[in-house]
Amino acid sequence: MERNSLNSLGVYRKSLALRDMSEAVAAYFAQNREILSLRKIDSFRDDISKSLLADADLITKEVEQAALSNCHSSRMRSLSYVNIMTRNILAYCNGLERDGVKEKEYLNLLRREIRIFRVSFKKWRKSLINKND
Repeated sequence: MERNSLNSLGVYRKSLALRDMSEAVAAYFAQNREILSLRKIDSFRDDISKSLLADADLITKEVEQAALSNCHSSRMRSLSYVNIMTRNILAYCNGLERDGVKEKEYLNLLRREIRIFRVSFKKWRKSLINKND
């Protein structure tokens, strides 16, 4: 697969949507408004927000890596990382909820985005695995 055709890949587009939603949620809940500048983290919510940004970005990068890789083991490693990162994002949502955020509808929107991504990802992963058999 060529880099230019990544945008035609549904799972890649969904990873971008997940990244965008994660950025919006992270920015909303961050108490330190300079969270995107990678400065010192002051609070638990800032820590979660920064981790949320990093993991959502990694999902997109790992989907891209898996799509472009010709190496089976590299592809499988990327697919495994994506699973870990999606579980992390769900854990961040739970952490924010336990920290007392009032706007749970934002967390539920992010959880929904993760579910949508995971459905697409599982189908895509299965096609990649079957292609290697």
